[in-house]
Amino acid sequence: MLLKALRIGLGQIVVFVDWISRPRKLKRSPEAQAEVQRATSDLALYQFHACPFCVKVRRSLHRLNLPVELRDAKNDAEHRQALEQQGGRIKVPCLRIEENGQSTWLYESKAIIAYLDQRFAG
Repeated sequence: MLLKALRIGLGQIVVFVDWISRPRKLKRSPEAQAEVQRATSDLALYQFHACPFCVKVRRSLHRLNLPVELRDAKNDAEHRQALEQQGGRIKVPCLRIEENGQSTWLYESKAIIAYLDQRFAG
């Protein structure tokens, strides 16, 4: 019970520090941002709110100004089940990428951030 309380408390500290130190959003022209919004409509991030690796990915989403749907795989049974059955395992963060009618499930925060930077930073 003590460990659970400690983990929850530390998770809330991680979320708070993220909130107060959030990076600036990338500025784009309205047309470019509209194109980014169309491109990100096929992305979804499965995450836990207080997971440090998920926070790291959300910071990158914020920095790149990417409106990606966040799916709570901890408290939402439907999203958790989709992550396990379609992605293959319950591990977060996980970015689901829909392209050409196929889903790709990208795990590991570094790989997700590299993908986002390569696709949207330019």
